[in-house]
Amino acid sequence: MMSSSPGPDGLLRCSWCTATPEYLRYHDEEWGFPVVDDIRLFEKLCLESFQSGLSWRTILEKRENFRAAFAGFDFRRMALFGEADVGRLLADAGIVRHRGKIEAVINNARRACEMVDTEGSLAAYFWRFEAPETDEPPVFRATSPESERLSKDLRKRGWKFLGPTTTYAFMQAMGMVNDHSADCVTRQETAAARRALRRPQ
Repeated sequence: MMSSSPGPDGLLRCSWCTATPEYLRYHDEEWGFPVVDDIRLFEKLCLESFQSGLSWRTILEKRENFRAAFAGFDFRRMALFGEADVGRLLADAGIVRHRGKIEAVINNARRACEMVDTEGSLAAYFWRFEAPETDEPPVFRATSPESERLSKDLRKRGWKFLGPTTTYAFMQAMGMVNDHSADCVTRQETAAARRALRRPQ
């Protein structure tokens, strides 16, 4: 079962978020709230790719640098990046300088453009993999059947660096599954947001 800890206001929250003020803000304002904006969805996929093997705190602290370096994660602009851009990014100390990950997100920007052409939007595609609502308390896990199906389908479509653990973290953050602990003060907020959400078609 997902564990809870009291925050600075004494209210219970998911234990992972009480480690730093940055985590707390991210947890209370973003994590688990449903997102249907294509740019935000693509940004999160990219950041989760960069986070692989690192702490999320490292990525969160560099998020504004990533946004500046990757054209605000506008995948249409990123799809035009070439080798000169790869060199520029490898020289940027404000981001994670990993050639494989950089080349993967540029590739994924091109695949995202293709997906919008075929599916209408990234949101319409990704929300097909939403986890069903359940009254069962969330349990700690690294993947889910939905994230495994999503990862497999993305790889089939030519996307890179998006294994089932990465796609599950993406789904948790973007509200496609409500993994706030059962007694977390934010759980009911995210649940209400999910209920009110008009799913993209």
